[in-house]
Formats: sequence, structure tokens, C-alpha cells
Amino acid sequence: MGSPRLNGNTVELLKPFIEELKANSVQVVYITLADKHISSCHSCYTCQNITGEYGCPQNDDMQDIVFQIVQSDCFVLATPIYTWYCPPEMKAMLDRFYGMNKFYGSGKGSLWEGKKCAIIATHGYDVQYAAEPFETGIKHLCEHSNLNYIGMYSVRDKYNKASFQTEEAINGAKKFARMLLVK
Repeated sequence: MGSPRLNGNTVELLKPFIEELKANSVQVVYITLADKHISSCHSCYTCQNITGEYGCPQNDDMQDIVFQIVQSDCFVLATPIYTWYCPPEMKAMLDRFYGMNKFYGSGKGSLWEGKKCAIIATHGYDVQYAAEPFETGIKHLCEHSNLNYIGMYSVRDKYNKASFQTEEAINGAKKFARMLLVK
């Protein structure tokens, strides 16, 4: 969960989504980035010369996030959209995914090839205008990394938190969770 607000709109939209997954006996690991320390990528390429491991020499919370993703079947990027992209907490994590693929050094392989990836987004404006740039970036990441992009569920913020508590928003989040189970 990439919002800097641990009780904001994105969390509100995640509640029925996670509830539906758990109701279907899915093990959910919920990670909030706002309370993690994730440094930016230093472009040192150390990770690209190590096979079978993440290989980043930085000692921060990214190591645990990578471990959780590698152990998972699917990971969901839940984020508010600020200025057509995710907040800095999530952007730092996305940049640090560089070590998941070994394309640019002596290391070989991928730590996450074939995993499912999905997006849950909250935003102002309509979905195409607000969230499409972020979704396009994630689609490119998935294509480059041989991940299975499942799709995006998003809700527009019209009335603050109340926008994410409507029957339509709740049912949509639950439906999106069930869709992840069959894809």
C-alpha cells in the first residue's frame, strides 16, 4: 500500500478487497510503504551481477518486500495517484525492483517471472486521465519482467472517504478480488 496516509482513501478501498480475499481463504500479506525505509536506487548495478538473489547492497526494508513478493503468487500495487503517478514511497520501491530481473550484468534469470500483478488506485479526475499513465508504466514493467498483468480497479475521489464507502465502490473492490482468484 503506497499511500503516505495509513488511514486514507486507498486504505478505505482496500478494506472490502482484502475482506473478499480472506473470505476465499487467500493468505494476504499487507505491506504499508509509509512506515518503511526504502532508499532510492543508486544505479550501482551490483544487483545485476548476482544470480538467484535480489542482490541490492542497500540494507533497508526493500529486502523484506522482495522476499514477500518472491513468496507470493500475486502482488497488488495499491496507490493513490498524485500528479498522474504514484507517491514517492511507491516510486522508490518500483525503481528498486531493478534487481528482480538480471538483464544488465553477469547475473542471470528473474526472481519474479510469471507472477501476477494488479493495481488498485484512488484518484481525482476520471480514470483514463488520472490513472492511465501509472497503469501504462506498470504494464511496461510487467511486459519487461514477464509478469502477468491482471488489470486495475480504481475509484475516483469525488466526496473524500465517502467515495470509497459506496455500494458501487465496495462491490467493485470485491469483484476485482474474485477476478484475481480465477486469472
